[in-house]
Amino acid sequence: MSSEKPESPSEKPGSQPKHIVLTSHPTRFGPKPFPIQWGAADPLVRGAIIGTLTNAAHRNVIGSHSGAYGIYRALAVASGQLQSDHRADLTNTSPAALLGPHPAWADPEKIVSLDPFGALVGEVYKPLYEKGYDIRPTIAITRAHINMPELQEAAAKGRLKVDGTIMKGNGDLVVTKAAIEPVWYLPGLAKRLGVTESILRRTLFEQTGGMFPELVTRHDLHVFLPPIGGMTVYIVGDVAAITDPDRELAVRIHDECNGSDVFGSDICTCRPYLVHGIEGCVQTAQAGGAGVIVYFRKEGRALGEVTKFLVYNARKRQEGGDRADAYFARTECVAGVQDMRFQELMPDVLHWLGVTRIDRLISMSNMKYDAITQSGITVVERVPIPNDMIPADAQVEIEAKKAAGYYTEGQVPTEAILAAVKGRDLSD
Repeated sequence: MSSEKPESPSEKPGSQPKHIVLTSHPTRFGPKPFPIQWGAADPLVRGAIIGTLTNAAHRNVIGSHSGAYGIYRALAVASGQLQSDHRADLTNTSPAALLGPHPAWADPEKIVSLDPFGALVGEVYKPLYEKGYDIRPTIAITRAHINMPELQEAAAKGRLKVDGTIMKGNGDLVVTKAAIEPVWYLPGLAKRLGVTESILRRTLFEQTGGMFPELVTRHDLHVFLPPIGGMTVYIVGDVAAITDPDRELAVRIHDECNGSDVFGSDICTCRPYLVHGIEGCVQTAQAGGAGVIVYFRKEGRALGEVTKFLVYNARKRQEGGDRADAYFARTECVAGVQDMRFQELMPDVLHWLGVTRIDRLISMSNMKYDAITQSGITVVERVPIPNDMIPADAQVEIEAKKAAGYYTEGQVPTEAILAAVKGRDLSD
């Protein structure tokens, strides 16, 4: 029997060196990373986003690609399933539809939380890629079919048309979709949030347990790839209609709710409103315009699903049961805040798409509306969710939101009305 020690992943050919560099302070010697001139119209002048882990000298950002999925990449490397120096082969991965460039791509005030050139790196940075630079897309654009039973029902009732192009006979909805990873330009992000960049950097460093020391040691690096979820954009109809002033555009901005969106939980309006939004986008596209659904990974108002379920329990068990007048208070008791989605960053994706006017914003959220209009985008009409689509147990949520400032075409609930709106308890 051999007594040789099994080869560890760090000892395999092509792996990273065995020594670990504990300091992240910049060196005064050797080549400097390519600078990034955020907001430059020419991608070569702007500079490539290089979050490579294979050559530290090439890195010009803080963090790494794939957000939170980078942890799974670490598991794959540690277990020997993935070579740590693997470089993506981008052959035939180019976008299935071309979006942009648009004027906002060259405006550092309009886009601070994503890379507008993120889908085009295989083309615009090809010379650098051929020289061995590990440049990875942060946006991927493809075409797909989606199918939801509610859309088939809408077609059966005549609200949607089976036209064979946008909506197929089997109920499939034909869409163009884009997956987007967050890319944060820290100076612009700080300005958007109304804080100094130094405070933003220090707080990010502290609240991630010191995970990214470069935030406080590498002030020459201004771009951060945060370990969070990104977003998916679904475009219904002709992509060109998004920027055509003579064609209408419907938009639904939707923040992730796994319990409702996927499993149909009736404590909130998320899936019904998502369906209503998609239906509105299809109607607008079938009338010659386009529809855009932006799906953000911000589960539980970016508080997380565990916190959300804890709040559910607290709401159902509090004195008097689940009440609209205590809807937000129970969230604050558990999480310390009502909401951490920071909608100020949300319009960036609309500017990436070239949106300047939204004819139908399918949302009641005052925070989303304010963020969109304050970013310079005109909203012509706001579309609330129909009353008959609101689940009974979700009345607590919708009435509380109306009282808090959400758009409504009806009466704003008084304190007395809120106190009378109650949901189920945990025994139901």
